[in-house]
Amino acid sequence: MLKYCTRCVMPHTKPDLHLDDDGVCNACRAYESRQRVDWAARRSELLTLLERYRQSGTNWDCIVPVSGGKDSTYQVIRMMQLGLNPLCVTATTCDLSAIGRRNIQNIKHLGVDYVEFSPNPLVRAKLNRIGLTEVGDISWPEHVGIFTIPVRAAVQFNVPLIVWGENSQNEYGGPAAAAGDNVLTRRWLEEFGGLLGLRVSDLPATYGIEPRHLLPYQYPSDEELQRVGVTGLFLGHYLPWDGLSNALIAQANGFESYNGIVEGSMVNYENLDNHQTGIHDYFKFLKFGFSRATDIACLHVRRERISREDALGIVRRLDGRFPWSYLGKPLAEILDPLDMSVDEFVKVCDRFTNKKIFQRDTSGALLKDMHGNLQKLNHDNA
Repeated sequence: MLKYCTRCVMPHTKPDLHLDDDGVCNACRAYESRQRVDWAARRSELLTLLERYRQSGTNWDCIVPVSGGKDSTYQVIRMMQLGLNPLCVTATTCDLSAIGRRNIQNIKHLGVDYVEFSPNPLVRAKLNRIGLTEVGDISWPEHVGIFTIPVRAAVQFNVPLIVWGENSQNEYGGPAAAAGDNVLTRRWLEEFGGLLGLRVSDLPATYGIEPRHLLPYQYPSDEELQRVGVTGLFLGHYLPWDGLSNALIAQANGFESYNGIVEGSMVNYENLDNHQTGIHDYFKFLKFGFSRATDIACLHVRRERISREDALGIVRRLDGRFPWSYLGKPLAEILDPLDMSVDEFVKVCDRFTNKKIFQRDTSGALLKDMHGNLQKLNHDNA
């Protein structure tokens, strides 16, 4: 049975989530602590840090990793408002949507220099299939690349500072804030990036992919990082971070939202660039019993925009639907580059499903409705 936070609607199965003696999750407690932050002092810290890395016209002041989404659009806007000259770096997503392409173009038109790196699509498709079948994450190569490509660009273009967005752990400002040695190491980057136990170095021997085709997924050496002094900071540590307000600011600066609620979500302004995202989010539901609608509902509950009761109803209705399409693209077309049929995909889904948290028949088989949807054993603690 799933146990849920008594303040939001997140289940205890979320990795690194802990419920305290009052049944409140550490994510809610972390947000609670943000109310006591002196944001004026944090902003002053940010300005001091940025001034340390300002290049005064001799080079770019920082690298901003961007996807074209609402958050990275917001990051670029903030850096420009603070007078920095950023180099925006995109690691092209696996299955770029039309709206994703338009939002990338919009960031360029904000008035920045921009580098877009597109990995070999044939290799990427192999890695998508490996990620999906081996660790249950079709987006594994994309999640590796969004960390490796900006770091490789920092070394390539000799730009020490990387400005990331939100720190998911909500604990610290990043190595740039350290009083002493603040250069990133491969170990820190790999821990930050999260490889889910599938290491890039294992791919040649295990899957026969030549090392020369894996360059986009590898970090520079510690010697290269040290030479340039590559470091990073989390903007969300220094400025109040909120997805909805980020979206509003981005929209006012040309960012385009979807023309309806995104499949598996509860909003129209998030995860618009990659047609594979629906599969990624669905596997989170299969493994842990929650997905994108839960994530967003919890954010809004903590900010008291919706009640916990409302969130429960939203999550029950929208979360974890079988991903027959995403951003209007049919599942069969999304799977085609992976050389995988829908039937094969369903078998992979069943293999990664945590059967302890979903309803089953007397023989132990998973119960599904006519649309292939599973039903959790419980949606709340009652």
